[in-house]
Amino acid sequence: MTVESTNEVLLAVARDIAIEAGELARRRRSEGVQVAASKSSLEDVVTLADRETEALIRARLSDARGDDGFFGEESGAGSGSSGLTWIVDPIDGTVNYLYGIPHYAVSIAVVEGEPDPATWRALAGVVVNPATGEVFSATDGGGARLGDRPIAVAPPVELSQALVGTGFAYLAAIRAEQAAVLVGLIDQVRDIRRMGTASLDLCAVACGRLNAYYERQLSPWDHAAGALIAREAGARVGGLRGAAASREFVLAGEPALAARLEDALIRLGA
Repeated sequence: MTVESTNEVLLAVARDIAIEAGELARRRRSEGVQVAASKSSLEDVVTLADRETEALIRARLSDARGDDGFFGEESGAGSGSSGLTWIVDPIDGTVNYLYGIPHYAVSIAVVEGEPDPATWRALAGVVVNPATGEVFSATDGGGARLGDRPIAVAPPVELSQALVGTGFAYLAAIRAEQAAVLVGLIDQVRDIRRMGTASLDLCAVACGRLNAYYERQLSPWDHAAGALIAREAGARVGGLRGAAASREFVLAGEPALAARLEDALIRLGA
């Protein structure tokens, strides 16, 4: 089996499970959401649906790919023997989910190597928005799709014409720093969007709904699938100053625009 066909097999597993998990999350949202706990702060919540959805994903992956590792937001890591690890966010955009805002996602990626975005190689990824039914996907070297349709980043524009997405950390002190950067940036771009779901923001870059996106403090499961999808759609995805995408910083956009935005962000102390 070729690398390309192996990646397509992995993608099929991810897609089927993500769609099933998305339907569970959507159904639980319609029934009413219960907060189970807070994590890094009182604002950083986890719902019972987050835990139930991740348990479903983990069980399905165990059945289909029992030798692979697992790294999920809610249930932690489990080692495997295959050299592959599944990076899972069962409900990205939990606050949107809690408030009934139809912008949340199930994100599943499979990577080769250690579950560290600085060193892994993402092989396949899927991001599903259960509220809209949209399914974004990509394989390493195989391009990106929305449903069955190939997608690509928007054509290059000047920074002043760029619609830029971003997000904020849960911790108030870091949000204040991010807001200061945003104040310095907002008169240099067309406008800013803050939609609250990192995986979908990266997919918005991939299909041209945003020209670029940046954020600090993302966890690996927030961007594993979305970063692959954006990259396969033609975006430059990474950190600042040549670093890999990581908790320190994620920046995605059409390459020429991404370079201009990076320069602006560095000047602003991002």
